[in-house]
Amino acid sequence: MQLDRWTLWTPVAFGLGAALYFSLPREPLALVAWAGLTITAVLLALAAVSHPRGAKIVLVLAACAIGGFSAAKVRTERVAAPIAPPAAGAQRLEGWVVDVAAPGEGGQRLLIAPYRIGDWSPEATPARVRVTLRPGAYLPSPGAPVRLLALINPPPPPASPGSYDFARDAFFESVGGVGLALSPPVTWEPQAPAPWRLRLTMAVNAARWELSRRIVDTLGPETGGLAAAMTTGQEAFLPREQVEDLRTAGLAHIISISGLHMAIVGGFAFALARLLIAAWPWLALRVSGKKVAAIVGLAAVGGYLLLSGAPPPAVRAAVTASVAFCAILVDRQAISLHALALAAMAVLLIQPEAVTEPGFQMSFAATAALVALAEAWPRPAREINTPWPIRLVQAIGVWLAASLGASFVAGVATGPIAMHHFNRVATWGLISNLAAAPVSSFLMMPALALGAALTPVGLGELPLAAAGFAISLLNRIAQAAAAAPFAELVVSSGPGWTLPAAFLGILWLCLWRGRLRWLGLPLALSVSLAPRPPAPAAWVSADGAAVAVRTGGEALLLRPDVKLFGAELWARRHGLAVQDPARRDAAFNCDRWSCAPQAGAPVALAAAWNLKRPLADGRAQALCSSAEVLIWRGPTPPPNCGARLVLSAADFQRGGAAELYRSSDGTWRAVWAQDLRGRRPWTWGSDPQP
Repeated sequence: MQLDRWTLWTPVAFGLGAALYFSLPREPLALVAWAGLTITAVLLALAAVSHPRGAKIVLVLAACAIGGFSAAKVRTERVAAPIAPPAAGAQRLEGWVVDVAAPGEGGQRLLIAPYRIGDWSPEATPARVRVTLRPGAYLPSPGAPVRLLALINPPPPPASPGSYDFARDAFFESVGGVGLALSPPVTWEPQAPAPWRLRLTMAVNAARWELSRRIVDTLGPETGGLAAAMTTGQEAFLPREQVEDLRTAGLAHIISISGLHMAIVGGFAFALARLLIAAWPWLALRVSGKKVAAIVGLAAVGGYLLLSGAPPPAVRAAVTASVAFCAILVDRQAISLHALALAAMAVLLIQPEAVTEPGFQMSFAATAALVALAEAWPRPAREINTPWPIRLVQAIGVWLAASLGASFVAGVATGPIAMHHFNRVATWGLISNLAAAPVSSFLMMPALALGAALTPVGLGELPLAAAGFAISLLNRIAQAAAAAPFAELVVSSGPGWTLPAAFLGILWLCLWRGRLRWLGLPLALSVSLAPRPPAPAAWVSADGAAVAVRTGGEALLLRPDVKLFGAELWARRHGLAVQDPARRDAAFNCDRWSCAPQAGAPVALAAAWNLKRPLADGRAQALCSSAEVLIWRGPTPPPNCGARLVLSAADFQRGGAAELYRSSDGTWRAVWAQDLRGRRPWTWGSDPQP
């Protein structure tokens, strides 16, 4: 029984090989990749001529694991591009607006393809730079040539040791720098046209941007922002409060274009095409309605991928949907674990880095669980000549049971991954997803698909109005769930080994048949059950500009208005709630430039942040004498400081963000983010010695 399903483990082996590559502390030589590909080919050749089935299985799985490692290395070499140097200062940036990126904590952001950055050489100029604009600044459309003054730095390192590395995502998206605009963007006349591929990309993004604006103008900002995000992937018009409500309600997955959206759009196109063919008897007798509908579904998926701008989650979803439609074309079962395994292998061949991304992990864990549920779901015999009222009641009962089962199984499969990465548990997520599923599946997404198709010809108002009504219902569901008692729980991350253990446990439960599948349950629950390591006493940001200390089950921010995203991320990772900033002054004596501990401070920690202006006379010595730990953002800490641990700018430049631990004997130690990241191509922008 299990031998017939061994091919389901080939993408698992491939993913484990890729995950091993990304976990290395040092970058392997390029020769390793080519040697691995050679070994992979040899093992597959041996498997082809091997007669014992067990030997064939071992050889193929070993080849997949080695191939995954090699494919990840080849992918890294292919996308490698220059990364902005640290502390480069203000630079004159000239380039083309590739796209309007999703807003950040600081405001609207542009993705720019630089033509020139200051006096940087072409070999040192990043392929893409993401720039945050000042509030209220003019927002140019994709394709516009712009010039602006910006502070440009390498992509930021992890906010805390062991947390998610956003710089790795930026590396594989060819984003080699992030910046803060010091001047508004103005029109710039390039001396040469942009490369043709860039012009094509900008033309597509300009069309997406124009469609997004028309959707928002038609529906208004309250519903139009979400409609635009789900149609074109443009999140620039999303109200922040709405995003937070959706996140708290467990509905944030609706925002980004992923498997749910592709399945609804492709499925809607498939069902509509099959219905129209069946309604035309002449055509239905001459063509295979199911296969023609599958081709229409493929076209809809491809069009939606193009319309969305092809972000990595949408690419993964499109590959999965395409495999299902192609299975129909070759007379295979569209929804099966074998089709899912093929889709997973295709995604990993295209994007081996996906194994590190929460979206891939959650998407395929949920899909595997749902397909496994479909395999195990009982199929009762159909009654003959049953009155339609009874059939209607039975159908409603089956649909309700299937919805409950699917939502529960998907939530259980994605829960450990979401807990580890996001440290949030949406208490009412199951109920809100059950309430939102019929609204999004049967009204919102089909109406948005029709509206997007008809808006360019001026006929999209009616379907967009229907989509706006559905989005209003969705917002009400999210607001009710977010306002409910105990709507969101903060859960600390487990030890690093628990995430891969949980993922493998979930896959074992889904792929194995028989009673032995329950051996994967303890592994699947490892994120929830594993003991948490002790929380650190304090946290310092990667540049030393922000500090937080732990007080019981809360985090007290010494600079509540600086690096708030990083501080909140660190607090959630350790299950801490962010304390009211007004309580800071009861424990610390702070001015604009520094903080010193008082008698009631939970941690005897002092900090000075000023880089340009010297502290008042005697303040530096007062900080040293009052604290066991001194955070000194400047390059030269005070001489003869009495603090047991002194961290200065050189330490943060080398190590990035830090967590501080106090042992029982009073000694202090720092755990650095850079040490846990290793020295990889995506870390070199923040590593002074690559």
